[in-house]
Amino acid sequence: MASILTVQNVNKRFGGLKALDNVNLEIEAGTVHAIIGPNGAGKSTLLNCFIGRLEPDTGTVIFDGVSLLGIKPHEINQVGVSRVFQTPEVFGNLTLRDNVMIPAFAKRDGSFRINAWKGVKRETDIEAKAMAMLENVGLARKADEIAGQLSRGDKRRLELAMCLVQEPKLLLLDEPTAGMARAETNTTIDLLKKIAETGITMVVIEHDMHVVFSLADRISVLAQGTVIAEDLPERIKGNPKVQEAYLGGAHL
Repeated sequence: MASILTVQNVNKRFGGLKALDNVNLEIEAGTVHAIIGPNGAGKSTLLNCFIGRLEPDTGTVIFDGVSLLGIKPHEINQVGVSRVFQTPEVFGNLTLRDNVMIPAFAKRDGSFRINAWKGVKRETDIEAKAMAMLENVGLARKADEIAGQLSRGDKRRLELAMCLVQEPKLLLLDEPTAGMARAETNTTIDLLKKIAETGITMVVIEHDMHVVFSLADRISVLAQGTVIAEDLPERIKGNPKVQEAYLGGAHL
């Protein structure tokens, strides 16, 4: 299977702290690839290098033949990369429908300007696309509700709809079930499995090993900014280096 994201020799320092140390990854198209590791391992720093929030000191990040280094976050989004953050980022004072229409317009027009939203007239095709995405994530009946009033789990589903309406090839998820009760976590797992079945490649950072082993086709383990293991989920569980990084494997 061909790689859709190739990370080679990526290094990142913050003063005297080496957050990423010669990181190499190959993410295969159409798979769910989890990145796990103890707190401070460099996981979120790595994802920020993928979306233009951080620039590596050295190394390359190639997505579908395009270098992601030195281009702006909205340009990275335009080539097919979307990210879901640890804390759901939605427009809390707008309806769910409007929340999904905004990124749909942004994808079409090449810009993401919330200040321009008041001047945007509703367009039937964009609205229909937004409603289809809300239906896909189970929120269509709440389309006219205000997003800020949603539960954390529903905000996560709304954020996923906002990403999916842009038709990404790669979806980056940073702690997608953080702060959720087990029932909401399981609902989110089911939704992410449904998304994966469409062929969208996903990179998932997650501390909850129930989530990781429910979703991942392959797992990379970071510790102190270095990839210490990469393998199939069933093999990662018994890897001595991974068990040591997790203090005897208590989290696995």
